[in-house]
Amino acid sequence: MSDSLAFSDATRGKIHTLLGRYPRKQGALIPVLYLAQDEFGWLRPEVMELVAKELELPVATVLATATFYTMLYKKPVGRFHVQICVNVSCYLLGSDELMSIAQETLGIAPGQTSSDGLFSLEAVQCLCACDRAPTLQINQTDYFKVKGADFRNVLTQMQTEGTRLGPRPGWLEFQGDHDHHAHADQEAPHA
Repeated sequence: MSDSLAFSDATRGKIHTLLGRYPRKQGALIPVLYLAQDEFGWLRPEVMELVAKELELPVATVLATATFYTMLYKKPVGRFHVQICVNVSCYLLGSDELMSIAQETLGIAPGQTSSDGLFSLEAVQCLCACDRAPTLQINQTDYFKVKGADFRNVLTQMQTEGTRLGPRPGWLEFQGDHDHHAHADQEAPHA
């Protein structure tokens, strides 16, 4: 693990608060992984080692938990992680149109991240809102009964905002370390 990698004071405070809610440190593992993901952008091996050290858990325990949950990112994702439900209810009500709009507007295919680190696009099987289809999620925000024109407007607004904000934390660091490019990496943004 990198000696320079450490949680910020603010995140350490949140971890301390979380630990007070659980009788065993392992109970706080998923919330602490979320905090680590928020701070570092994604759960690269060094970050999982930091979590293991912080919670006094074996690295294998942290890795097994992070690997199981798809909402914990093991690869860099864009500042805006767009997940479109393509299951039957959403598909019948227009998720294929939403996916086409996303691909056209963002210039990436499902499973890719834009080279500027602003957007990741993913087709998902269920967002548990069949009665409000078609649905999608951008970061932690759910969108229901989405219309194509409205979705295009949201993406355009996020492109403008993203240009100002830049990529998610950890993205540029990853770029420099591995010369990662969206179109060269055809794998999903997280496993």
